[in-house]
Amino acid sequence: MIPLAQYLADKRALVDAALDAHLPAATTRPAVIHEAMRYAVLGGGKRIRPIIAIAAAEACGANAEPLLQHVAALELIHTYSLVHDDLPALDNDDLRRGRKTTHVVFGEAMAILTGDALLTEAFGWLATPIEGVDPLRQLRAIREVVFGVDSTGMIGGQVADIIAERSQEKELDHNALLDELEFIHANKTGRLLTASVVLGGLLAGATETQLLALREYGRATGLAFQIVDDLLDIEETAEALGKTAGKDIAQGKLTYPALVGIEAARAKAAELLEIAVRNADKMPGPVNYLAQIARYVCERRS
Repeated sequence: MIPLAQYLADKRALVDAALDAHLPAATTRPAVIHEAMRYAVLGGGKRIRPIIAIAAAEACGANAEPLLQHVAALELIHTYSLVHDDLPALDNDDLRRGRKTTHVVFGEAMAILTGDALLTEAFGWLATPIEGVDPLRQLRAIREVVFGVDSTGMIGGQVADIIAERSQEKELDHNALLDELEFIHANKTGRLLTASVVLGGLLAGATETQLLALREYGRATGLAFQIVDDLLDIEETAEALGKTAGKDIAQGKLTYPALVGIEAARAKAAELLEIAVRNADKMPGPVNYLAQIARYVCERRS
């Protein structure tokens, strides 16, 4: 197996190529929306969600090449959520992936429509038939993604985040705050990442036992991902992150470091990493980068 850094770079290049090839051309009428979509999607990013779907498929013994458009759809969904998160009505951010946010460049109305268009486009890609994959299994994979991002998943986590931010003055005990924080993180970030892992497994023909392990891997990795994000917001610069640093503190957001302290937050991430690695090791494929990717998620600095 090649080193993880090379694996991530190779898969990122494949995902980027699929995104570029399948997104509407910037000249497609009306041009401004397609320019904005391509600006938002193609302006960088780690592509963690599609890469983790590829890794799950490979860990189940499948060739991920025929699945590239489908896993790339996960990046459209992720980017749509970022475009909307950055809007003045939500996080009001002007920096994303080291560049001006979509609404700063194209205006708020076009940014809202860009997010809408990316989400719609994503499900068109996910519904494209795949040769050799049972249509009912593909339908199940699509439903997995839907439940990952609907009002009980990613959007629900975003709603809970807004409510928590606006109700910080209310008297809640520590356990209630921690429960609310875990709900926010598990849904706002964790559900799409979990859906990405399970999507890869479903399209690769994973058994029910393997899917259960992939789901547990995704839940642990997704929560760890957000805890690390909370830590990086405190510890890193905007230049390193490619987005505004210190934003969580400035906005009074509920975060792991704020609630339990930096060391306890690191310990929780380490605990989740152990769970992720244990479940990653249950996959039978000869190419299995899932454990290494979980470590990368927990050790990244941006």
